[in-house]
Formats: sequence, C-alpha cells, structure tokens
Amino acid sequence: VYKRQELSPEQFEVTQAEIDAAFDEVDPSLIASIKKAHANIEYYHAKNLRQSWEETLEDGSTIGQRVTPIESAGVYVPGGKAFYPSSVLMNIVPAKAAGVKDIVMVSPPSYNGTIHPVVLAAAKIAGADRVFRVGGAQAVAALAYGTETIPQVLKITGPGNTFVTAAKSLVRSICDIDTE
Repeated sequence: VYKRQELSPEQFEVTQAEIDAAFDEVDPSLIASIKKAHANIEYYHAKNLRQSWEETLEDGSTIGQRVTPIESAGVYVPGGKAFYPSSVLMNIVPAKAAGVKDIVMVSPPSYNGTIHPVVLAAAKIAGADRVFRVGGAQAVAALAYGTETIPQVLKITGPGNTFVTAAKSLVRSICDIDTE
C-alpha cells in the first residue's frame, strides 16, 4: 500500500528495534534464502579483492600498490510498489567485503509508512550500519552533502528511477557514484 508519507527528521532513521521487529516478521524460509544469497555474494566478492603489494627493485627504488577501503558508502534501495532485497545484498555485501567501515542505506517509506520488512531484514543480514526511510533525488543529495540527520558518504551506489539517476549524476563531483 503506497501512500505519501510526511516524516520529521527525527523519524527518518530506522531504529535497531524496528529492524529487529521487521526481521522477526519475515518468513524464516525467506530469511534462510537471503542468508544463502548473502553467503554466495560475500564468497564471490572476497575472491575478487585486490591486495596491496610492494617490491624493491635492483636499483633500490620501491614500487607497489596500496589498496585501502573507503570510509563510507551510501546505498540507495528503491521502494514503491515493489521491494528489492537483492539491491540491498548486491550493494552492501561487496562494500563490506572490501572493508568499507560505514554503510548508510536509504529507501523510501513506501510500505505502511516505512521500509518493507524484507528489505530491512536484508539490511540487517548484509550489515548496513544505519538505515534511513528517505528516497528519491533528495536522498541522494542528503548522502552526497550530508544533513543534520543523514551523514555524508564518499560513494553512492544502487539503482533508482530517472530522478535518482539524474541526482547521482549531479553529485558526482561531490562524491563517487557507482556508474563511474
């Protein structure tokens, strides 16, 4: 049931209690499927991690590559008439595998005034550090610039409609986005 929601900034962040309640609401067989998908995605991405390396040449000079994870990432998960736990997993799990320290997820409050329970359960399984019930271009802007409520991130990933895609394109000089 989609209905426009009006929330104050204090209501944007989904609490851990709300996430836990949503998790408990989801059918255990679906939770098992999400956990299996999580394990498969994590296994794959762990195999693809680049490693730092350093070598001293005969002349004494040193060459190498240092690979370090970024500090923070924002994940946009679409909402509306459908829900996408796959978007949660395919964006958060690779970031976690790469060692990103803070992952902030945003998704519109399009299911009974909040985010669909299956999406919240996937966020819990994947390891989102914070979840906000905000969506659209304004959610992308909040992640890129930061607000009093939503922290600024260094990279934004995840699918979205035309407006979300346009917003990501507009903030690419502020933070990295997944299409570049």
